[in-house]
Amino acid sequence: MHVGAAAVVGASAAAYGLSAGWWQIGQAYVIVSLVALGGIMPDIDADKSHSMRLVFTVLAVVAAFAALALTRADLSHSVAGCLALGLYVGIRDVLGFLFRLFTRHRASWHSLLAVVVVSFSTITVSYRCFGQPAVLAWCHGLAMASGMLVHLLLDECCSVDLEGARLKRSFGTAFKLFDYRRPIATALMAVAALLMLPGIPQWPF
Repeated sequence: MHVGAAAVVGASAAAYGLSAGWWQIGQAYVIVSLVALGGIMPDIDADKSHSMRLVFTVLAVVAAFAALALTRADLSHSVAGCLALGLYVGIRDVLGFLFRLFTRHRASWHSLLAVVVVSFSTITVSYRCFGQPAVLAWCHGLAMASGMLVHLLLDECCSVDLEGARLKRSFGTAFKLFDYRRPIATALMAVAALLMLPGIPQWPF
């Protein structure tokens, strides 16, 4: 449900941007993919979920390619390849394991603060690692944020029982500013967002 809804939003945004001349067809596919990825990002903290494995695999692939792009001029092909492979395994397996160990579902990652952190991360990677123009980098970040917001809103809507005219116990756990019950995790997310600010290009719109 989340991926499907996010993909529809992403396809609509990509088609509008394509018709407006904001990007070419290749970037339209990137926008759709980022919105769809954002649609499963809040479930990254769900243990043993397909979403978690997919997200960490995608992050590992992106990190590996970014490493190759940044080091190809300074390192030999074999060293750069080993670095990329190490990043891939480290992010997909080691970081994924640690993430499962220290996170809880519908906690910090189901919040608007998490949307900001992921959006800032996407903008930074797009602009600094892949050399995209500031406008396009911001579009990538907003695409990821849009997918996450679709997920959070759908989760919150599912917490309302219309037939019984009542709110389920899960109401309020999906769409929130930050995780009020875990101040340490919230503080770490806020610090991460602040640390990324110097690497983000100026708002271009």
